[in-house]
Amino acid sequence: MERRVERSEDLRSHRWFGPDDLRSFGHRSRLKGMGFADEDYLGKPVIGILNTWSDLNTCHSHLRERAEEVKRGVWQAGGFPVEVPVMSLGEMLMKPTTMLYRNLLSMETEETIRCHPLDGVVLMGGCDKTTPALLMGAISANIPAIFLPCGPMLIARWGKETLGSGSDAWKYWAERCAGNLDDESWTQIENSIARSPGHCMTMGTASTMGAIAETLGMTLPGASSIPAVLSEHARMATSVGRRIVEMAWQDLKPSDILTAASFDNAITASMAIGGSTNAIVHVIAMAGRAGIKVDPERFDELSRRTPVIANVRPSGKSYLMEDFYNAGGLKALLWQLRDRLHPDCATVTGKTLGENIAGSEVIDEDVILPLDKALSEEGGTFVLKGNLAPNGCVVKPAAADNRLMRHTGPAVVFENYPDLKARLNRDDLDVTPDSVLVLKNAGPLGGPGFPEWGMLPIPNKLLQQGVRDMVRISDARMSGTSYGMCILHVSPESHVGGPLAFVQDGDLIELDVPARRLQLQVSEEELERRRANWTPPEIHYPRGYGQLFSQHVTQAHEGCDFDFLHHGGDTPEPAIH
Repeated sequence: MERRVERSEDLRSHRWFGPDDLRSFGHRSRLKGMGFADEDYLGKPVIGILNTWSDLNTCHSHLRERAEEVKRGVWQAGGFPVEVPVMSLGEMLMKPTTMLYRNLLSMETEETIRCHPLDGVVLMGGCDKTTPALLMGAISANIPAIFLPCGPMLIARWGKETLGSGSDAWKYWAERCAGNLDDESWTQIENSIARSPGHCMTMGTASTMGAIAETLGMTLPGASSIPAVLSEHARMATSVGRRIVEMAWQDLKPSDILTAASFDNAITASMAIGGSTNAIVHVIAMAGRAGIKVDPERFDELSRRTPVIANVRPSGKSYLMEDFYNAGGLKALLWQLRDRLHPDCATVTGKTLGENIAGSEVIDEDVILPLDKALSEEGGTFVLKGNLAPNGCVVKPAAADNRLMRHTGPAVVFENYPDLKARLNRDDLDVTPDSVLVLKNAGPLGGPGFPEWGMLPIPNKLLQQGVRDMVRISDARMSGTSYGMCILHVSPESHVGGPLAFVQDGDLIELDVPARRLQLQVSEEELERRRANWTPPEIHYPRGYGQLFSQHVTQAHEGCDFDFLHHGGDTPEPAIH
């Protein structure tokens, strides 16, 4: 791509540092107070390194080192690197859910970029909500930006067993609740399952969103697959530093890269890897920031023609992300799918997606499967509709029991998560393997924050009978590492009077995954009677950010972004006085 910034005076940062006036004097003098000389920054692209490192975020615990490696690349390419901390969304330790704060980080990212003298930014992250939040903010700010994925952690082992983040935690917890696992073994698993820095090494939300970022063209080729602690990851970070300087001179912005076709590519990749159901809400939000409307139905359309070819847990049975990387990584998988992609989409390299992946080799066909040996002929996520979900809901059939693909059963209803915890394992709970567990008030407003409660626990008395999957329905999300016949993101949510609010114990619910249908077998007249007797619940937050969230968050099918952050007119550059 041809350079578009010919003179240093045309760099954005020149407005802060270049003029011969009192304000610029102040800007320059403060840099000198930190030990920087004119030769370090004048006439050079200023590169912001937006770092989400935190002592409370295992996924990002190595990003301090990676920031230094990015700086090395920026210096090598003739830029001036500045590290700027932004909020770290650590999935495990933030409550009630990191999804409550995705939009807050996106706002911080956008405004941090806009208010500082930056010509380009490196976005450092990877834990689930961090990736979409950073990208959403960078898309809205629209200066040259490149994403640096934190990478998956190493494969974990417990004795002879390979452990996958999340997936095996759920699995062995079920066995413990069933009485099949002793306390000593459970402690050994706890000590073994998180083996290194990096995000979950299953094909959970973090791995999925990294793959989506790469397919969108917002990372260097192959960046999303590299395990966090490998030397290749450090070298990639330095390459990112060099490349962002070139992008600043080229003025290569997200708006030059992101198109409807590139989002189709990203959705196709997500389907082929058996990716997280959370990808739907994040991709809709990211596309909306770019002024591109993506409906949930588009995911289903692309799913119908995209096979699952990544044999990685939880959709796959055996392998984890380190295996995926060693098998050729995302580049090799995309090359397998090249006839289903738009290869001419632009990327941060200045080359097209097709050029970036050309000739990539699948090294292990047990991990990245040939198209004719796919795990399933259709993608990892389906979108269903029906009178219980007029605006849609999602399911991950590749990670569920086939016997439940068509199922009708009586509802066992929990009004909220505390109700579920209080009653699920009571001996008098009227539940059988054919029951349909229903959780209300777990959506964007009801949770609050759209928490990952959607993999409802199976009652202990059923676990002890050998039951390991059953139909579960909620307006919540679930972790991308989760599995089972879990119907998620029911929209509109029960908290705002969606049909889920009116489900009662014993109501028959029909699920037909192949037909993409979720139907409550209750007459419209009865539903209207229940609606008339329904009292809307109060919002959870009387003040602060929680109230802002409650007033402005959109529903699941719209991406759960804030309505005032949607794509619109350009925000003006800050005045410098």
